[in-house]
Amino acid sequence: MKTGTVRLTMAQALVKYLVALRVEEADGTLLPFCGGVWAIFGHGNVAGMGEALYAEREVLTTFRAHNEQGMAHAAVAYAKANFRRRFMAVTTSIGPGSTNLVTAAAMAHVNRLPVLLLPSDTFASRAPDPVLQQVEGFEQGDVTATDCFRPVSRYFDRITRPEQLLTALPRAIQVMSDPAMCGPVTLALPQDVQAMAFDWPESFLQPEPVRLRRPPPDADELVRAAKLLASAKQPLIVAGGGVLYSQAWDALRAFADAHGVPVVESHGGKSSLAWNHPLNLGAIGVDGGPAANEMAREADLVLAVGTRLQDFTTGSHALFAKAKLLSVNVQRFDAGKWSGTALVSDARLGLTMLSAAMAGWKAEAAWTARARDLAAGWNARVGELTTHVPKDMLPYDAEVIGAVRDSHADSPARDVVVCAAGTLPAELHKLWRASTPGGYHMEYGYSCMGYEIAGGLGAKMARPDAEVIVMVGDGSYMMLNAELATSVMLGHKLIVVVLDNRGYGCIERLQVKSGSASFNNMLDDCVPEGGARSTIDFAMNARSMGANAVHVADIAELRAAMVAARAATTTQVIVIDTTHDRITTEGGCWWEVGIPEVSARSEVREARAGYDDAKTRQRI
Repeated sequence: MKTGTVRLTMAQALVKYLVALRVEEADGTLLPFCGGVWAIFGHGNVAGMGEALYAEREVLTTFRAHNEQGMAHAAVAYAKANFRRRFMAVTTSIGPGSTNLVTAAAMAHVNRLPVLLLPSDTFASRAPDPVLQQVEGFEQGDVTATDCFRPVSRYFDRITRPEQLLTALPRAIQVMSDPAMCGPVTLALPQDVQAMAFDWPESFLQPEPVRLRRPPPDADELVRAAKLLASAKQPLIVAGGGVLYSQAWDALRAFADAHGVPVVESHGGKSSLAWNHPLNLGAIGVDGGPAANEMAREADLVLAVGTRLQDFTTGSHALFAKAKLLSVNVQRFDAGKWSGTALVSDARLGLTMLSAAMAGWKAEAAWTARARDLAAGWNARVGELTTHVPKDMLPYDAEVIGAVRDSHADSPARDVVVCAAGTLPAELHKLWRASTPGGYHMEYGYSCMGYEIAGGLGAKMARPDAEVIVMVGDGSYMMLNAELATSVMLGHKLIVVVLDNRGYGCIERLQVKSGSASFNNMLDDCVPEGGARSTIDFAMNARSMGANAVHVADIAELRAAMVAARAATTTQVIVIDTTHDRITTEGGCWWEVGIPEVSARSEVREARAGYDDAKTRQRI
C-alpha cells in the first residue's frame, strides 16, 4: 500500500474514497460498495462536491433527480432491494435542500437501511454569515439546519476541517456495514470546507474491502434458546425483515420443514418464504390474514426472527400476548424486547445453529397439520378475493391486486411490487403472492406517503431485470410523484398503478371506526362554499412527465393495460377508479389508537369502551 500523500480538496478525497470502496461477496468477488451518488446542486455543493463528482463521473455515476426527498427515498430503496449489501450517497445544497432529506433519513433509520447523506452546511469560517438559506440561532452559534439530522442518523458528524474526514468517513462506512448498527449516516459538509485542500495519505484513498459480518450466537444463549424451544408444543415463527437482510430464506425454510413449525410474515419479512409453501400462513397482525392470526393467538411460543416486533405485527402487544417469546436478532435492542429470551445472532446462523441444537425435535404433529390446513384454506380464499369481480360497482384494492398480480405472461418471479402507505399495504400484505425473496418491497416501518414511485425507481436500479410494479393511492401519488420524470429521464422502466379513491380513504375509515364523523379526508367532503370539486387527471399528469399513461374503466381494461405495460420498454402509468368503502374483512386484529376518554358523541364513547376492553388483553 502506498504511503505518500496526494493534495486534494475534501470533496475530491471523499469522492475518490467512494470510488475505491469495495464490498466482498460470499464467493470472494469484489463489487463497488457505493452504487452511485444522487445529487441536486445548489450554491452549497455545486462548486465543491459538484466539481469532485464531475471529475469521477466515468467511474462513479451521479444521478440527477427532481426532489431531494425523492432521490433519498430512491437511494434507500436501492439498499433495501440489495438486502443492505450496497448503498448510495446523496448530496444536497444547504437550507431547504438539506432539510428535504430529513423525512427520508427518518424512514431509513426506522427501517435500519444504509444511506450516506451528505447535506451541505453553512460556512465553517462564518465569514459571510448569514449566507443565503442559513438558519440563524440566537442561542447557539454552532447550530445549523443540519443538526436536525442528529436524531435520525445512526452516525452524525460535521466536517469543519478537511482532515476530520480521515476518521469520520471510515466510521460512517463501519456503521452502514454493521448488521446491528446499520442505518443512515450523515456527514454535514460546510461549503467552504468542501473546497479546502489537504495532503491526503494515499492509503486513505485505498480503503480495505468491506466484509459484512455474520455474528454467531453466544454458546450459552444458544443452550437457553434450545431449552425454551424444546418445551414448546405449538410454536410459531414470525419472519421479519432481518431474514431477508441476512439472506436467511433457505435457513428459514429448512427450519420450518425440519421441525414442522408454521411461519407467519411481517411486512418486512414477507417474501422470505414462498407464498405457496405449505407452512406459510401468510401475513400476521393488524392487517394479517385469519390463518396467521388464529394460530398466533394459540401459540405457546413465538420464535421472532429478525423482527422489530412493531405494533402492526403484534397487534399492539395483544395478539400473542400469552406466548413465550424467543427472539433471534442481530440487534440486542430488538432481541430483548418484551422481556423475552434473546438469541443475539445473525438470522441465518442463528436459525441454522438452533436447528442443529434441536435435532430430532418437532412441533406437535396436530399443530403442524392444522397449520397446513389453514394455510391451504387461506390461499384458496385469497384466490377468490382477488379474482371474483362484482358487476356494477367500483372495484376495490383486492380486485386490482389480482389483476396486476396475475397479468404476467411467463413467471411471477421477476415481479417486485413496491408500496408504502394507505389501504394498499394491508391488502397487499394479505393478498400479494411473493414467489422469490425481495419480491415484496413494502416500506411499512415509517409508512412514508410519497415513497412509492421514488422507491420503485431505487428498486429498479438495484434490480434492472425485474418488473418493478409500483402500487400507489391517489393520496400518496400527490405527495411525491416527481421521480416519475426521473425514471423516464434515466431510462429505468416502472409500471405504476394508481388507485384513485378520491381521498385518504384508509384514515377516513379509521376516523369513523374511532367514533368520529367523516371529516377532512375525502376530497368531496373538503370543498368549502365557493370552492371547486377536485378533478385531478392523473393520467394526464403522468403523460406530462414523459410516461405513457392510460385511465382504465374497469378490471377487464386493467388486465389488458397490464399486459401492454409489461410488453413496453418505458415507464407506464395505469389509473383506475376504486372505492374506499370495501376492504378485505377477513383477518386483522386490534390496533391501539388513542380514543378520547370524554366526548359528546355516543359513537366515540362506544369506541372508547371497546378500547378499554382491548387494553385488558395487552402484554405489558
